[in-house]
Amino acid sequence: MSRIDKLIAKLCPNGVEFKGIGEIADCYGGATPASGVPAYWENGTIPWMSSGEVNKRTVNDTDQKITQAAYDSCSTKMVPPNAVVIALAGQGKTRGMAARTRLALCTNQSLCSVVCKESMSSDFLYHYLQTQYQELRSVSSGAGARGGLNLQMIRVYRVPVPPLEIQRKIVKVLDVFMELEAELEAELKAELKARRKQYKHCRDSLLTFDAIRERETVRWATLGEIGQICMCKRIFKHETAPEGDIPFYKIGTFGGTPDAHIPRKLYEDYRERYSFPKKGDILLSAAGTIGRAIPYDGNPAYFQDSNIVWIDNDESLITNKFLFHWYQIVEWTTDSGTIKRLYNENIRRTKLPIPPLAEQARIVAILDKFDALTNDLSEGLPAEITARRQQYEHYRDRLLTFQEAA
Repeated sequence: MSRIDKLIAKLCPNGVEFKGIGEIADCYGGATPASGVPAYWENGTIPWMSSGEVNKRTVNDTDQKITQAAYDSCSTKMVPPNAVVIALAGQGKTRGMAARTRLALCTNQSLCSVVCKESMSSDFLYHYLQTQYQELRSVSSGAGARGGLNLQMIRVYRVPVPPLEIQRKIVKVLDVFMELEAELEAELKAELKARRKQYKHCRDSLLTFDAIRERETVRWATLGEIGQICMCKRIFKHETAPEGDIPFYKIGTFGGTPDAHIPRKLYEDYRERYSFPKKGDILLSAAGTIGRAIPYDGNPAYFQDSNIVWIDNDESLITNKFLFHWYQIVEWTTDSGTIKRLYNENIRRTKLPIPPLAEQARIVAILDKFDALTNDLSEGLPAEITARRQQYEHYRDRLLTFQEAA
């Protein structure tokens, strides 16, 4: 039994009392400055927070500040330091997230500010609310992006209120875990940055062929000479749906999560009759993030015509894997300079080196290893951050599970 367990057994032998947040804290919402106030961000001095910053966990500063005139124009009020803010709404998974503040600030209407009374430590409440994220979302009104919490829901939400001595000891333990996690994350981010710099230097060196290196072994060709530019058959908006059989990637979702789908019958028909990438072909964005390259993994999917293209290259001449790495350094330009859209003619006339296949394989092996060390969650540095965060969550959940007093 830990010292905290012994203390709970001593001070709360019959369990811990639970109360609504409104009983142990003052809860109030914020507001957005009136639209008629001119340039209310310009030269602002008052820290202002929206739900977009709640993922900071501990807020020492805000991304935006408003002017005194803007503050006076709306009903938002100053929140004292060492309070808790809870996202009432927000995009994605923001709703239900909590953060603690370390400075006086005001908020918009998407946040509930919780200022604890003497019986509750704001830091203890913050840690406890980390365990309640899913439960808070479940009591929200509505569902999905339109769902939301309100002040009354927060005020009646019940939380444990152990003696302050126990609260402080639990906070001390959990803060140490958070500090260790933050230190590790900072160290690993610095190492990751250094490794990415090393990877970029290695990649640029391997893929830049000078006169001596290329004299007898490397020849140059245009992309138009190594293969035909291909794209999928056009899909019209009325042929798509938010859900369905086959994900349809548009330029805005390329490399991410699709928000449109097409029927399997249409997919199979178009795949058989028109151009379609082979597994391993390198898909290339011709709009949006120009030149973004992603290998096609062979899973059922369809891609937006003209915005996502690929070269049907002969792999006995140049391999897809080598082409993928070379795409990372190419500069796509037109005669007039940098472009906002990659037209087929821009692609066709772009020159690239073609070393022997053995040299291509050697370069790919080196760069793949660097890429795995830098980016792969299972082999790279981010996995260590995840492990430390899971350790914090394990002890947090264990320390913050209480038997409720009868």
